[in-house]
Amino acid sequence: MSCYSGPYLKTPNFDSLAQLGTLFSRAFAHTPTTLASHANILLGVTPLSHGVRANAYFVVGQEMPTLPGYLKSYGYSTGAFVGGYPLDSKFGLGRDFDTYDDDFAGLGYKKKSVLERKAEAVIDKAVGWLGIQKSPWFLWVHCYDPHDPYEPPPPFKAQYEKQPYDGEVAYVDYSLGRLLSFLRENDGFDNTLVILTGDHGESLGEHGELTHGCFAYNATLWVPLIIIVPGGKKGRVDHQVSHIDLFPTVCDVLQIDKPPFLQGISLLPAMEGRPLPKRPIYFESLDPHYSKGWAPLSGFIDGRDKFIESPIPEIYNLESDFAEVKNLSENEAVKEARGKLGQLVKSLCRSGEMKRPSTIDREALEKLKSLGYISASSPEESKKDGYGPQDDVKALLPFYNRTLEAMDLYRKAKITEAVRLLEGIIAERKDFTIAHFDLAVVYKETGKLMDALAILKKGMAASPQNYDLFFEYTSCLLAAGQYGEAIKAIAGNTFREMDNDPAIWLNLGVAHSSLGELENGIAAYEKALAIDHENATVFNNLGAAYHYLTLKTGDAQAFHKSVESFKKAIERDPDYASPYNGLGTAYRLSGNLDGAIYCWEKVLELNPDLNQVYYTLGLAYFEKGETRRGLERLETYQRRSSHLLSPGERKKLEDLIQKFRQKL
Repeated sequence: MSCYSGPYLKTPNFDSLAQLGTLFSRAFAHTPTTLASHANILLGVTPLSHGVRANAYFVVGQEMPTLPGYLKSYGYSTGAFVGGYPLDSKFGLGRDFDTYDDDFAGLGYKKKSVLERKAEAVIDKAVGWLGIQKSPWFLWVHCYDPHDPYEPPPPFKAQYEKQPYDGEVAYVDYSLGRLLSFLRENDGFDNTLVILTGDHGESLGEHGELTHGCFAYNATLWVPLIIIVPGGKKGRVDHQVSHIDLFPTVCDVLQIDKPPFLQGISLLPAMEGRPLPKRPIYFESLDPHYSKGWAPLSGFIDGRDKFIESPIPEIYNLESDFAEVKNLSENEAVKEARGKLGQLVKSLCRSGEMKRPSTIDREALEKLKSLGYISASSPEESKKDGYGPQDDVKALLPFYNRTLEAMDLYRKAKITEAVRLLEGIIAERKDFTIAHFDLAVVYKETGKLMDALAILKKGMAASPQNYDLFFEYTSCLLAAGQYGEAIKAIAGNTFREMDNDPAIWLNLGVAHSSLGELENGIAAYEKALAIDHENATVFNNLGAAYHYLTLKTGDAQAFHKSVESFKKAIERDPDYASPYNGLGTAYRLSGNLDGAIYCWEKVLELNPDLNQVYYTLGLAYFEKGETRRGLERLETYQRRSSHLLSPGERKKLEDLIQKFRQKL
């Protein structure tokens, strides 16, 4: 941002806000991850109190009061418009907003593009909401664009070709212009408190960290903060401040009582030229601890001193070394800093123990994994009794960076190089589960399922508590058609995560159903639905199992349950083609030809590549007497699938098509 460091890039809209209000030159986040940082801001307390320590495995507790909820009690309407999946409403921040526009529900987790929205889309929605507000309002706008992968749209992509992160920041600045124009046109700056901040920074290679979320250096904790108070003074404040100070500041500016649970201080005195009390600022970076099993990292900033607690502790003088290049840690200094950190933690903790991770569903975990927030690990791995230098983030991040390099090689079709690099990591660190997981993915996706299973077995032997390796192992067994082995593996394990993961029971259901053990398959699917009753995939598979049970036994009740399950799958995901196909088959079985045709046409509308449906649909049209439409579908099937058929099958299809041509 040019209002902070002009030589790097120009951000005229951010700069205009700085000219209207107060720029804080030393504002810090308490956490370098998205969900935890926004929890700090909106709850006004640190993670030690609210318990959200990272993006993965955590949900904001329903018992925690929030800024939007507090303002609603004073008659404010509340709206939030977020751009990144880590802030999806399922993680708990949306409950006190009248409108919480995340627009991520039901989107497939394989595509990064559906896990974030461009700033323009977010701001357009926010401006639309503002335009219909009558009462006092509180609006939160979150732009996710300056996150990896850095893909600014034109013209910023060309302008910042060598600095794509800067291009993302410049694009957000440009997009913000519409919101600022709306405020100006509606005299909003005369009666609106405006706060601009970032949830965390970005390392961009500093200290060996490519993005954020691992270390807690200033590259990721130092954030912009600009506050505009109508009629207030303009200027710059150099006091050290933090995210938990925003909630009490809002209360002071609005002249409403501050809730007693808040842990920050109001910044209004500083904006009026008065000094702020000195106090240490707590921070932590526990995402690697919970998502990878690495040593926990925490610390404090207090004036010129910064202490980072880890197996390899660090102390820095921020006055002379803000970039944290020279570690000043010595035994006595570390001992004193640890004592100070212990007192700070004790003062900020709501209880004496860390809050246990809340559970979220596998689809959410997979979406976060695709964004780079979690890896092949689980909360169980963070239960080690102690950590040594080999567990320090500084020791492990280089290995992690090499796995990223390997997967980048794989995506560039340099498979041999990727495999060699991952094998080298495993040879050096047999317990580095991320490398085992990634190597298994490479093997699986290149058709080497036996190799994938072998490397997963080695990984599980090195880290028997790693649930992600176990889950991937069961998935590879299914892909290899080893259904009995999959059943044996799942039945023989009692991971805690299994109680909250519908996907493992889905795998078990698939294994049983594939062996014709339909009743056992149905029982497994029912267990998955007991965990997640909104899972369209499970309902679809349940419908298929009941359908085959109908064919096997002729049981009318099984038929009705099949139809019901397919319909529930469609209700939960109307864009999911498979349950329409199953429902069409069920309708055809019952003689409901019109219903079957409707469903199969819907399948092709949603997924035109399901070629077999053209054939099935063609026969249904012929049976109904609509020969021309049936012929069109069969000819389409012939064009798309003839090369996949045996000579005998091709001849049979040609004869069928010729037969119906003669009827025209």
